[in-house]
Formats: sequence, C-alpha cells, structure tokens
Amino acid sequence: MQAAAEAVQPPSRTLLMLEGRAFWELGAFAASLPVLSQAPRGDGHPVLVLPGLIASDVSTRPLRSFLNNHGYRAHGWGLGRNLGPRPGVQSRMLERLLELHQRYGRKVSLVGWSLGGIFARELAKQGPEAVRMVITLGSPFGGHPKATNAWRVYEMASGETIDDRDHAFVASLRETPPVPTTAIYSRTDGICAWQSCREQPGPQAENIEVPGSHCGLGHNPAVIYAVAERLAQPENDWRPFERSGWRAFVYRDPS
Repeated sequence: MQAAAEAVQPPSRTLLMLEGRAFWELGAFAASLPVLSQAPRGDGHPVLVLPGLIASDVSTRPLRSFLNNHGYRAHGWGLGRNLGPRPGVQSRMLERLLELHQRYGRKVSLVGWSLGGIFARELAKQGPEAVRMVITLGSPFGGHPKATNAWRVYEMASGETIDDRDHAFVASLRETPPVPTTAIYSRTDGICAWQSCREQPGPQAENIEVPGSHCGLGHNPAVIYAVAERLAQPENDWRPFERSGWRAFVYRDPS
C-alpha cells in the first residue's frame, strides 16, 4: 500500500495549466444557483469550512454563503491564511471546533478544501464526539506528500521540509476518521494527484468523483450540490451518495 502511494505522480503539466478553469467554474456556480437551490436543505447544524494551502476564508466564502442560505450555520476557520501546520494552528482549530460545538449544542460538520481537508480529518480523529461528518475537497491524504504540484509552496509556507516527515506520520493521515466521511475529487485535478484524494470505502466512508479543476472545487456546482446533499442527511442515519437518475450523468461511479 505504501509503495503504491509513493508511486503516484503529480498531475501533468497540461492539467496544471488547465487550472484556469476555476474562473469559469465560479461563473458556472453563479449561473446555476437557481438549480442548486433545489438541493436538499439543512437542519440548522453548524458547519466549519477549512481553506486550502495559502488560502483564507475569502476562498470559501461562496460555499459558506450558499450553505448559510440553505439551512446551515456555516463558519470559516478564522485563522487567516492556511500556511500549514505551524505551531499553535492545530490547537486553535480544535478550540474553534469545540467552541462551535458548545455554542450550538450540536455536532459540527467539517468541510475541508485541499490541505484544509487533511486538517478536517485530523480534527475528527481528535474530537469525534464533536464532529457530525467530514467532507474533503481534493485533499491528498492518501498519497506521498510530493504527489502534488504544490509541495514546494507547502514547504515555503509552512517552513517544514516534506522529506522530514516519517512514514508512520504519513501513514496515519490515510486512516479514516471515526465519523461519516466523504472524499470529493476530480481526475482532472491539476494540483493534487486524484489517486491520493480518495478515501478507503467502508461502512461510513465513500468517494464522489466530479469533473473540474482543483482550484475551483470550492465553487464547482457539482461539488456544491454534493456537499449540500451530504450535509442534509439526518444525524446518525448516514447513507452512501445515491447516483440514480440525473446524478448518473454528473457523478460517475468511482469504484
């Protein structure tokens, strides 16, 4: 398993250049709002949205705005730019999670984009009693840290050398959180190898494949609908994503 993960290569240069699609996807999000409004509505529970590497809460504003207008209490992480696991970040994220859990008296759903998804999974392992579910968007938790086109940016932002990571730590990132978990990914992701962004399917774990770029995952209409549909499930009654009817044309079977 470890050897297979290390054999995964970063996305091609062509896919990297195609990341400009993210701007088109933002326009598509705005245009599809009337359709997205038909997605299942929320029950008012809190959602904590974590941004990707070197991004801030500004990047997740479209997603949070949609969720807030769709029956959820969506919040940003409130820690500025995501510069990686710098000292104090992990404890402050946990404090943020527990504060929302206490404020609303309900479990918090975690949605993490790219590196934010890796953080979300680890938060769920630390405080599962406060977490309702985890949804990751293009998060490379399942492969070698260099199976992305952003590892040099990560090293500069975090001040951490990837080669210093021991195998035990990298392997621990692949462990599925003890809560319902959905990994959303794209095979045309130009930043992270899609193979690294897939969850090991299980009783409460699944994968949803969408078409699109990495940088547009936070406002891709197919992602927005899937996130809303997953969050709308009754607590303690999680079921796999249904691909019947029109969904079969948008969400291919990832098996």
